[in-house]
Amino acid sequence: MPFQKIQPERIADTVVRQIEQLILRGILRPGERLPSERDLSERLGVSRPSIREAIADLVERGLLATRAGSGIYVADVLGSAFSEPLIKLFSTHEEALFDYITFRRDLEGLAAERAAKLGSDTDHKVITTLFAKMENAHTKRNPAEEAALDAEFHMAIVEASHNVFMLHMMRSMFEMLRAGVFYNRKVMFKVRTTREALLDQHRAIHDAILSRDPAAARKAVEDHLGFVETCMHQDRKARTNEEIAQLRFAQEMDRR
Repeated sequence: MPFQKIQPERIADTVVRQIEQLILRGILRPGERLPSERDLSERLGVSRPSIREAIADLVERGLLATRAGSGIYVADVLGSAFSEPLIKLFSTHEEALFDYITFRRDLEGLAAERAAKLGSDTDHKVITTLFAKMENAHTKRNPAEEAALDAEFHMAIVEASHNVFMLHMMRSMFEMLRAGVFYNRKVMFKVRTTREALLDQHRAIHDAILSRDPAAARKAVEDHLGFVETCMHQDRKARTNEEIAQLRFAQEMDRR
């Protein structure tokens, strides 16, 4: 008979599994600090030696990292699905920017579709809360704050899709965007008409998801990222035109 004796599980293994799930589901994020050993012991109702053993296991496997005098953190490396050389390569080739936007349009369109269909009421509350913050930031005309909330809003939609592969892939993509690998989103929020359009587009995404209309949610995301792509093309063209104009001006000055 194919039966085996049940082996009692170590308490430390139970702790490991819980932390693993929090990381996998994106609740604990790369670079985020864990509570102290004592606090974790109290929250989980287990001994501090068991906590210590679980953390040592997760550190050894590269999921957690220790920082001297600071504590235990979710490993930063989990925030990137791409190697450093590849990230640098992306940043030096224009075609990567537009491939990036196309990739986001496809994947985020699917995420919005899933968020409208599968997202819980609580997921939708998170999206609504972030959109309200975006509206508030819009009145303050702070490009940096608007850009940061833009990324959080899009990530909340990906989280509401409840697909862990999509979650970690898109989180990695947004980390590169925050680092300015593809483009500086703060530039887009400096132009008043662009800021108004972006807010309206995010409102359309928000409303479609909360209406639980998957097709409208996907289209709203596709329209939004199509607008971003157009803005990037216009920005590239404007900079090229300026470079040419400066060369002409320099040549005219030399003819004097």
